[in-house]
Amino acid sequence: MTSTHPKNENRPAGPLPSRDTLKQQAKRLRNDLAAHGQSISHARALEMIAHQWGARDWNTLTAMAATVHPGWAPGQRVTGRYLGHAFAGVVKAARQSANGYWALTLRFDEAIDVVTSTQFSAFRRQVNTTVNAEGQSPQKTSDGQPHMVLNLG
Repeated sequence: MTSTHPKNENRPAGPLPSRDTLKQQAKRLRNDLAAHGQSISHARALEMIAHQWGARDWNTLTAMAATVHPGWAPGQRVTGRYLGHAFAGVVKAARQSANGYWALTLRFDEAIDVVTSTQFSAFRRQVNTTVNAEGQSPQKTSDGQPHMVLNLG
């Protein structure tokens, strides 16, 4: 039996948005179609969004979205590397932004010296950062390493 639905490898590039963002896409789709005289149910809009993201149906898409990354939340313990220095700390604030990015405020357990100079130090105990669903910041150091890398799982 051949499926008429797109396969997952045909889904758009980039990280899968959160379930809430996907629901907002379905609502916008429904409203846009209604503005052009085509009425569809909310359930049909959800299914259409699922197909656009390469999923068989809405339930499959939301399961895919849940396994991509559950997100970050205040109070959550995190570990990783900031400017090449290992750290452990806690998420003080988290907000999902556009295109799968997260705006985070992290508080390190121990302050990190963010300067490589032997002439002076600059310690940071708390930083604001932006990371993608893989936990990496788009900003990079001069040697090409992401400023922030969070360990997932």
